[in-house]
Amino acid sequence: MATAFDFGANWLNFSRHALDDTKVVQAKEDFRRLMGQVDLAGKSFLDIGFGQGLSLFVAAEQGAKPHGCDINPRCAEATANTARFFPSVAPDAPKITVGSILDPNVVGTLRANVGGAGYDIVHSWGVLHHTGDMKRAIANAVSLVRPGGYFALAIYNRHITSPVWVAIKWFYCKCPAWMQRVLIGLFYPIIWLAKLAVTGENPSTQDRGMDFYFNVVDWVGGYPYEYASIDEVRALVEPYNFDCITTIPAQVPTGCNELLFKSTTKQ
Repeated sequence: MATAFDFGANWLNFSRHALDDTKVVQAKEDFRRLMGQVDLAGKSFLDIGFGQGLSLFVAAEQGAKPHGCDINPRCAEATANTARFFPSVAPDAPKITVGSILDPNVVGTLRANVGGAGYDIVHSWGVLHHTGDMKRAIANAVSLVRPGGYFALAIYNRHITSPVWVAIKWFYCKCPAWMQRVLIGLFYPIIWLAKLAVTGENPSTQDRGMDFYFNVVDWVGGYPYEYASIDEVRALVEPYNFDCITTIPAQVPTGCNELLFKSTTKQ
């Protein structure tokens, strides 16, 4: 893709310089908030766009058989840094596939990894809206869920400012590195104040074990960028024989809505 943000570089820097025990504890808590009703023990778990690998290791810690797919090879490097916070999980426990969920060959490889039957759980948090074709990415992701399995995802909420952010993100990715640093410096206080105004909470306190600075870099630069309301996400997933069983609305208007679906296809 000609114009795209380097998520892998951001996650690698995050895993090296910002990840700590406190963030890991919070990541575990927020993972359970969405996935708590799903028994992961002994189940195959696929994380599409695993980033720094936190969800892979949290799932493995709960007894799942973790598989990860990410288009950026630097994310595979980042998992080595994340592994040090999970001493009970072998560093090489997650089986990693580097490639795009839009690539039929990658989808075929992922399916073959579990004997063609599909995964018990497919998880993709804040990723499919960055592929450049969110609708097809969702279709490919749900095709990897076995009958009776679960599909968890988070998608940026539709908001009146969303088209403006598309332009900002595209511009950021076209800029030289020095201008990107200027843009981060400009937007950092704006986003900090906006989140404070909306939530009334300290913006530096992040969900899912994240870090405010690296989240700002991810947000300002995160192109491609699509978005959808909760109803729009349900309309994309439910026709594939899924019921929405959990919905967690975004904390801020342009944040991610989290949804958990269960396959109604008979096993």
